[in-house]
Amino acid sequence: SQIREIFPWDLEEQLADGRDMLILDVREPYEFDVMRIKESINVPRGVLESAAEWDYEETEPELVNARGRYVVVVCRSGSRSVLAAATLTMMGFKNVVNLKTGLRGWNDYELPLVDQSYVPVTLEEGDAYLANKVLPEQRKPTG
Repeated sequence: SQIREIFPWDLEEQLADGRDMLILDVREPYEFDVMRIKESINVPRGVLESAAEWDYEETEPELVNARGRYVVVVCRSGSRSVLAAATLTMMGFKNVVNLKTGLRGWNDYELPLVDQSYVPVTLEEGDAYLANKVLPEQRKPTG
């Protein structure tokens, strides 16, 4: 409730309007390489704090310099990204939003994704990769 959220169609409209923004994908690099929003950069959630500050091995200058910019944080489903958005807000970033539904919602809304070579990803490829893959042994026991 403390983090503002937008939907895929909101982000699509903002991109079409040419809004100045940083799209920050907080998934792991192997996930980012498979598919991403074309305009995004990758900073995995696990190194976010040091990537958002100067003088660290993980420092990402574009992120450090985005403290006053509009930052849209994305992940696969919107869960990791909402925690990352909260972290950035606590670190002093002024205009951070979470992409509610994440890349799953982006793909469901049939918006474009690309791979690491910027080759378009088909909707079917997106559906297959972004599908929920909870194994039976990962589910809460009943009874």
